[in-house]
Amino acid sequence: MSKVLLIGANGQLGSDLNKVFAAAGNEIVALTHAQVDVCNSAGVAAVVAEVQPQVVLNTSAFHKVEECEKKPELAFEVNGSAAMNLAQVCRKAGATLVHFSTDYVFGGYLRNTPFEETDRPAPQNVYGVSKLAGEYLIASNTDRYFVVRVCGLYGIAGSSGKGGNFVENMLKKALAGEAVRVVEDQVLTPTYTVDLAKAVLQLIQTEEFGLYHLSSEGQCSWYEFTRHIFECAGVKANLTGCKTGDFPSPVKRPAYSVLSKAKLRRVGLSIPSWQDALPRYLQERARRDAAATSRPVTA
Repeated sequence: MSKVLLIGANGQLGSDLNKVFAAAGNEIVALTHAQVDVCNSAGVAAVVAEVQPQVVLNTSAFHKVEECEKKPELAFEVNGSAAMNLAQVCRKAGATLVHFSTDYVFGGYLRNTPFEETDRPAPQNVYGVSKLAGEYLIASNTDRYFVVRVCGLYGIAGSSGKGGNFVENMLKKALAGEAVRVVEDQVLTPTYTVDLAKAVLQLIQTEEFGLYHLSSEGQCSWYEFTRHIFECAGVKANLTGCKTGDFPSPVKRPAYSVLSKAKLRRVGLSIPSWQDALPRYLQERARRDAAATSRPVTA
């Protein structure tokens, strides 16, 4: 059992990390952004000194990719400088830092096979560049770290900064009778945050520190994932595929950002496939909704 400081406890990943680590018998101190601002270096140091954790899970990030293009200074402050400061604080405290990065550190060159941790990063947007800066700054400031690159996250808590996750948004559109158009030329691996949280728990226990890719196994386009969502949910939808160019955007996104889990397998760990994960997410979603409707109404 470890004492764990969780930063960003109310996000979709943070919520599942909280549940998974607590269920494994760890003592969790779970803080939201309102309780600890990662950009306040003195505040972060004070929290770590007070909690004295063995492990710090940092899920904080400025991840609105369009906003990052407009506010690059803030993106680098949150995703870069704050990550460096946290690494320094963890080194002084003797704590292990677990920090989450992104598949968006890739995309700048053509690829059709999964990226290894040793492959050259080539981010195409401010968000990706700022997250890559955070990776390098962490590695330069502490030895006891896990930098975990993730991809296409969705979880029951939703993504508070993005107004719901991709699965929920697609179901909402379909159930409202809207036509659904989804890009079929961006290939990735959607990842259920419960599976990710369980893999992170196991990874920490190896003490094989460093950079890891952690996403569900397999790959698909956003269109294929959406089709699977509707099939698993039993929802009929007016779904059509389209191209990235049909949705003009100031942000360049990777056409292919599948992450290889070969290194994860080398330390004896694995993670379920994206096809296996989605039905379990929908089952958990149904249980949540059933529990919500069964609660007594108070005056």
